[in-house]
Amino acid sequence: MNASYIDYQETNSFSPTIFRYLDHDPKLSPFLSHWPTQEGFSDLLRDKSVRINRTLLVDVLKQQYARSIHFDQAGQKVQENIESLSLGNTFTITTGHQLNLFTGPLYFIFKIISTINLAQELTTRFPEKNFVPIYWMASEDHDFAEINHAYIHKQKIIWDHQAQGATGQIDLSTIEPTLKAYTHILGISEHAKELTELIANAYTKHTTLADATRYLVHHLFKKHGLIILDANHPQLKKEFSAIISRDIIERNSFKSISHSNQELKKISIDPQVNPREINFFYLRDNLRERLAFKDNFYHVLNTTIVFSEQELKREIHNYPERFSPNVVMRPLYQEFILPNITYVGGGSEIAYWLQLKQNFDYYGIHFPILILRNSALIIDKKVDTKLKKLNLNASDVFNHVDILEKKWILQHTKHQLNLNNEWHMFKTIFEKTKIRLAQIDPTLEPSTEAVAVRLHKALQRLEKKLIKAEKRNQSETLSAIQYIKNELFPNGALQERSENFGSFYVKYGEPFIDSLINNFRPLDSKFTILKEE
Repeated sequence: MNASYIDYQETNSFSPTIFRYLDHDPKLSPFLSHWPTQEGFSDLLRDKSVRINRTLLVDVLKQQYARSIHFDQAGQKVQENIESLSLGNTFTITTGHQLNLFTGPLYFIFKIISTINLAQELTTRFPEKNFVPIYWMASEDHDFAEINHAYIHKQKIIWDHQAQGATGQIDLSTIEPTLKAYTHILGISEHAKELTELIANAYTKHTTLADATRYLVHHLFKKHGLIILDANHPQLKKEFSAIISRDIIERNSFKSISHSNQELKKISIDPQVNPREINFFYLRDNLRERLAFKDNFYHVLNTTIVFSEQELKREIHNYPERFSPNVVMRPLYQEFILPNITYVGGGSEIAYWLQLKQNFDYYGIHFPILILRNSALIIDKKVDTKLKKLNLNASDVFNHVDILEKKWILQHTKHQLNLNNEWHMFKTIFEKTKIRLAQIDPTLEPSTEAVAVRLHKALQRLEKKLIKAEKRNQSETLSAIQYIKNELFPNGALQERSENFGSFYVKYGEPFIDSLINNFRPLDSKFTILKEE
């Protein structure tokens, strides 16, 4: 694929907060550790103190790979990266995401590739250190409705399953009909057969969604050395147990993040998430419910489970794996157990990470550099041919369809469709009339202006009717614009936010992943346009 790059502002698809972050707005500095620059990375690497249990981290990863992949068969680069985590000069570049069915929307893949590329780029910039990419599986998430579907060739495939508790532990015994529906849509091309086999091995040869996701993502990215971590592990939670206990009892995250939210509002940034007084769930088989403090006891909501303070401390000490961080505490847990320097996330993630630094400071944990993941639009030959025929460039397609149609009509019609000349004529007449009437009665001047305003609005309505009439005359050409928008923006949103990678893999095969790897530049802060050669 051929790549070109445009500013994120040109896409009309990202928040003002992200534009401010990309522009390095100094007002955001108090909510960050360092900006994503050469100097920022150098300073962070100089100051970073790593107190994690590296030996434990390596052991846990080997245990987890043994469940679904076998460490000895994980691939040389993955094995080397895992082993390197025991070294003091190895740091991680991390992204995290839910366990979306069949990887879900394209941006799941984009996040991982951005992470892989950033690790490689930092290795080149700082050759005396090792940087390894990590995909943190959000296996403790419980919102199954957010991950139980995938769009393949714009068709929605849903896993109809009644799930409870952490999604990583969901049993796969009911997934067969969903798997058949997905692979049926993939088709029978060579690349489709290849992907069908991979998907089938992932979801039929494993018992849980976490193991299936690890297997699938590993086989897509193993040659690039991606490490996949499921942090829902008793030994890793044990490392974090002191903070779990302190935060639940002292409500430190609630205080710190609430204060940060107030400060963000002062610089016109609305917080993405609101902390709770207790930011942990209680996790058991088929159960993940919030903890709440009431009448001097800690209650697991929607259950009869209740703890006194001493009982809670014992439970955390004996069973730390039963305590699951929510969205505002997961990042702290991540940075506590990993030698991490960078988090790669989407726009909304970057925005809510801005709320967290004060809490990191409270617990004395280094805050990572934040990197906006790469976003991309993939344009095949058929769509590109239509774009060229319509004389539209890649950045044009981000405009609303009405704007595109109007632009094309005004450029190609044989008729004069705006009434600017007529309005200037009327405006001159009204100015003369206003002067003449004012000489007779000054109070008539506002009435004259009001008539002029009404006439101007009437001319604008008439102009819209002229354009609408010309659109009817050019309906065949304009249908091509509608086709382009539907293809590139399914459901009216960016392609990457719904369409599954399988739609492209069945056409291009593994070179599709390679093309993304070759063209994504995570530090350039540009939106990527990929056109089929």
